[in-house]
Amino acid sequence: MSITRRQKRVSSLIKEELSRLLIEEFQDSFSGLITVTRVEMTADLKTAHVYLSIYGAEQQDSVFSLLDEKKGHLRKSIASKVKLKYNPMLIFSKDLGPEYEARIDSILEDIKKNGK
Repeated sequence: MSITRRQKRVSSLIKEELSRLLIEEFQDSFSGLITVTRVEMTADLKTAHVYLSIYGAEQQDSVFSLLDEKKGHLRKSIASKVKLKYNPMLIFSKDLGPEYEARIDSILEDIKKNGK
């Protein structure tokens, strides 16, 4: 399945708006930094898979539970700014990419220190 230009454009718009909303409304609630790393849209543009990276927050599960509670408010706010035929359903997931990158970096550092 290839991603269409429309899917890329809509995911970019949702990512920008959601990032702004998280900074304005949720950043003060947590001691950590919430970052929207990517948004992937389904082919029908009715569902947005939002991948988040959370730095510094002790209880990341509480962040995701709060976002799930506020999903309706976030959808409504996005709909008021991004004009689409359908207001996409939001599915929040943790982006494991930064953790994998840090692990790979530490393995490479160990290899450098210990030789081959």
